[in-house]
Amino acid sequence: MTTGTEAPRIALDPFVTDLDAESAALRAAGPLAAVELPGGVPVWAVTHHAEAKALLTDPRLVKDINVWGAWQRGEIPADWPLIGLANPGRSMLTVDGADHRRLRTLVAQALTPRRVERMRERIEKLTQDLLDALPTDGSAVDLKAAFAYPLPMYVIADLMGIEEARLPRLKVLFERFFSTQTPPEEVVATLTELARIMAETVAAKRAEPGDDLTSALILASEDGDRLTDEEIVSTLQLMVAAGHETTISLIVNAVVNLSAHPDQRELVLSGQADWPAVIEETLRFSTPTSHVLIRFATEDVPVGDRVIPAGDALIVSYGAIGRDENAHGPTAGRFDITRETRNRHISFGHGPHVCPGAALSRLEAGIALPALYARFPRLDLAVPAAELRNKPVVTQNDLFDLPVHLNP
Repeated sequence: MTTGTEAPRIALDPFVTDLDAESAALRAAGPLAAVELPGGVPVWAVTHHAEAKALLTDPRLVKDINVWGAWQRGEIPADWPLIGLANPGRSMLTVDGADHRRLRTLVAQALTPRRVERMRERIEKLTQDLLDALPTDGSAVDLKAAFAYPLPMYVIADLMGIEEARLPRLKVLFERFFSTQTPPEEVVATLTELARIMAETVAAKRAEPGDDLTSALILASEDGDRLTDEEIVSTLQLMVAAGHETTISLIVNAVVNLSAHPDQRELVLSGQADWPAVIEETLRFSTPTSHVLIRFATEDVPVGDRVIPAGDALIVSYGAIGRDENAHGPTAGRFDITRETRNRHISFGHGPHVCPGAALSRLEAGIALPALYARFPRLDLAVPAAELRNKPVVTQNDLFDLPVHLNP
């Protein structure tokens, strides 16, 4: 078996100039690829479906950054652009075992299916308001800025009880948070300001609780146990970050895929296929999250003919996993909303750390996309799909903008 010192590493492109080609290279390297993250940080990446499911439930891989040998040796600088994703504070994302079950249980008490479903009317109203504001004169419009971004951001702010006046600043901060191009001098300042905004939101909800998830997190308890302020702040930041970024990418990528595959668009517009099929195939084919950081090996973990050595780090390369031919057949590289395996993807994760906001993201896309195409059935890209520009974000499958003609 090979270890990290013997295997050639694939350097992830910090500018994400060709995500599909990079994902294909990762898959071709085998189920476990040796990878270098921006900043020269060596990690492993799981790139195949079956192996990812196994590793995501393997107790030898944990979220505790103190297990990471490179972290222990002081090789990961505090201003590394991805440090906020590798070490985001104490929440259900960063703990395992009994601690994770405790936090997840308390969060589940707050983020109930009933609370998510109660958002439906609000999402429908926001969707119609945003559609009403779109120009109809045939000119090109940035659909991401005008529709795909504000809808999830307003929804998550409403759900969490964050003041609407904070949204413009949060947009700037989260763009820095996810970007590989954030200058070193801004990394720590960005993390500090995000934590301050979340802490101020928690303090405001302690003083005056409302019908929102932050208030519910404060009140949630199990056998008298409650979340600490640190846990609530980290959970709030996690849910706001994941809650809007994932849904933005899902809506944007669905529009891109339908525009690039007019035969598939015709299937759903004619009623031969439904919108849930579009959403699930988009999640598989153009997974919103390219790579999820990070898990750490407490002991040597064999994967195929390679080994993740104890103390090494693992990322989950969902962009590669979604098109694994072993899971989805020889046509895995084709967008097909009639695919029988479209629901087999693990784009929201698998195992104990599966995304708690998956239902909300599906609800938003399930309202937004049919409403968009009911209003503008001939919507099409204003530039060729190959000219769309990826953002320099190795963790998110995201675009700078989405220029479209609503009435071509």
